[in-house]
Amino acid sequence: MSKIELLAPAKDLNKARIAIMYGADAVYVGGKFYSLRSRASNFELEDLKELSEFAKQYGAKVYVTVNIVFHDDDYYGIREYIRYLGKIGIDAVIISSLALIPIVRQEAPNMECHISTQLSSLNSSAVRTLKDFGADRVVLGREASMDQIEQISRKASVPLEVFIHGGMCSNYSGRCTLSNRMTLRDANRGGCAHSCRWKYRLYDGEELISDPDCLLSMSSKDLRASAYIERMINCNVASLKIEGRMKSEYYIGQVVKTYRKMIDEIYEKGSLSEERLAYYDNELTKAENRPSDDGFLSGDCDNSKHLYGVNGAGVTHDYVAFVHGFDSKRNIAQIEVKNIFARGDKLEAFGPRTDNLSFDVEFMFDENWDSVDLANKPTQILYMRMPFAVHRGDMLRKVSRR
Repeated sequence: MSKIELLAPAKDLNKARIAIMYGADAVYVGGKFYSLRSRASNFELEDLKELSEFAKQYGAKVYVTVNIVFHDDDYYGIREYIRYLGKIGIDAVIISSLALIPIVRQEAPNMECHISTQLSSLNSSAVRTLKDFGADRVVLGREASMDQIEQISRKASVPLEVFIHGGMCSNYSGRCTLSNRMTLRDANRGGCAHSCRWKYRLYDGEELISDPDCLLSMSSKDLRASAYIERMINCNVASLKIEGRMKSEYYIGQVVKTYRKMIDEIYEKGSLSEERLAYYDNELTKAENRPSDDGFLSGDCDNSKHLYGVNGAGVTHDYVAFVHGFDSKRNIAQIEVKNIFARGDKLEAFGPRTDNLSFDVEFMFDENWDSVDLANKPTQILYMRMPFAVHRGDMLRKVSRR
């Protein structure tokens, strides 16, 4: 039995590199066309080629989303695009139109076809039928409970992929028309405006019937499946998928690393104690900007899994700097400022090889080696004296005061 795959999102080349460096076995990204995250930075053709080459150095895979709901005009150029993806070594495309399967087989026969969650595959008969159509993997709909996932997995003859973390759609498997109706941005063709997350007042005709000071949201809480990872491993789910192609490098690094360590510990020890699960949950909270829940995994959702008038949780740790290098002779780190911090602040360093090491900021210098007391210029390069070694790709954050 092969080890379960950890699959991470990325909206640009830098974040894809971060995901792989922090422990993802595979990344999924969108090109400039045919992707359901058209507002993400997304990848030019040359970026996709560079990512494919980078991933191979780490033994990681790259999947490209081609998952819009296709209209006739959308097929223009698709064969050339698929052919290019196959040529540069992309491992799979994530699709929502079964009409793409024969195109992929003809133009890039070494590339797999993964069926998007947009098809709402929630039963073993659907999975079996998709395999008959030529699917190499099926991404289950997020409306499946853990019991249902186990049942489907027992009968499945094709690998299954399951979402474990990130945003949830208020509509069924993302099939939303709110955005199109309210903003003329089609969610099913890459333009979702996240209308469900807006704040609303409730009217009956012209009469306001909600508290005018209480703005309501239709949005669901984010998904966090940490308590179910062991069961997913045991029932032979092939891939655990993190949502968040619009998220920051900090979110990607923290979430990927946490699940990486969790998965590895389960394989090493056979299970997680309650104490260790609580530790990993706390680590995931450090990247959280909205309340989270286990979604449909525990069964049908009730109103406790929606935000309504609840405010977002807020990020509990502030990401303040990215480490570009470290001079071990002088114990000086070269950092890029991301958010404001000052001398005297307590920071925490973490990264692929650095585990939550805290320190007080004592000495900082700019590129002219002038002393700096306040780092408040995003993208500025600074030099910082460190009490321990850090590595390129590590990140620094303020320690939570909550």
